[in-house]
Amino acid sequence: MTPELQAATPADIADLRQLYYAVYGPHYPAGLGTDPAEMARLIQDPHTHWLVARRPGTGALVGSAAVHGELVSRIGRLEGLAVHPEHRTGGLAGALTEALCERTIGTGLLDSVYATVRTVSAGPQRVVARNGFRALGILPNAVDLSRRESLALYARHSSGVLDRRVPVPEVPAPLTPLLRAVEQSLGVSYADTRATAPLPAPERPAAGRLETIEAPAFVRRRFRERFPDADGWFCPLHTPNVLLMPDDGHFEVYAYVNRTGSYCALIAAHPGPAAAAAWLEPITRTLTRAGASYVEALVPLDRHDLLSAFLAQGFIPSALYPAMRAEGYGFHDYAVMTHTNEQIDFRGVVVDGPLQPYLDSYASAWASTYLPTLEVAS
Repeated sequence: MTPELQAATPADIADLRQLYYAVYGPHYPAGLGTDPAEMARLIQDPHTHWLVARRPGTGALVGSAAVHGELVSRIGRLEGLAVHPEHRTGGLAGALTEALCERTIGTGLLDSVYATVRTVSAGPQRVVARNGFRALGILPNAVDLSRRESLALYARHSSGVLDRRVPVPEVPAPLTPLLRAVEQSLGVSYADTRATAPLPAPERPAAGRLETIEAPAFVRRRFRERFPDADGWFCPLHTPNVLLMPDDGHFEVYAYVNRTGSYCALIAAHPGPAAAAAWLEPITRTLTRAGASYVEALVPLDRHDLLSAFLAQGFIPSALYPAMRAEGYGFHDYAVMTHTNEQIDFRGVVVDGPLQPYLDSYASAWASTYLPTLEVAS
């Protein structure tokens, strides 16, 4: 019999925790499946659509998935997709995914929904692909579960959104393979985007050190004071819990650090990202000491200067999210720049066909960043 899909309620929390333990073991890094208080908050959050699947007759909870949306950015994140190991052959994961997309993208509530998908097998990639999601990149060493795992980035757009992308005149040349992969995956074109040499690394004063503030409530208040609306920052669906600044205080960098999964997202910089562009290496080292082996940042594709600064300081273009941010009638593309301080080992990664060009793209970008150019003397 087909499981019944229902909205999650606080009464489901105990069963949900057992489900996520059965699927992921004791290493699931998100509060959505492990923290009762966070789960209760999300279930009651009007911007979160959380569905559970119950077996008819017994009422046993056998599946779960949620889309957490943000009205300002009109972006959603598909998360917590879990199906009990005994019920994985009936298309339940796809049914949960499609039902959530119908309630968000299908109703015009959101412009796009993205998902980060495990690469330990091709199954999760095929589930989202069958439900209209398209591959956007690979995020090496992105999360620490039972071991360090790479994730794949997928997204599904509302009808007509990709047609309203704002043109990008030029990008640093190391991003070219990534653009070609996106063209192949989504059918969009970057034929008018020039590939030019990256700019030199920005100079940083020799003196100076970074201070770190890890007081989540204070960081949130300070962040909202600095960025009272979404115009000065863009990292949807993340709330900062760490603040970094040099001892002279001429900039502030806000980040979200998840120590359970050992990853970090750079969220914003005040007075602007250019002010901190020369400090990316020490910022990354500081975040690594704070427990983040993987650091990522969203960078506008039309910011050649910022992309060059990230490239010059060890970040790799790992994914590209076309039409991610709405501005007026148009939509802006964003690159996902990533840095990992652990050895990358793709031998355990399983990629379905649409994801293979991104693996090749990452390898090419990594080589251009970390391998020296050899000169042959005659």
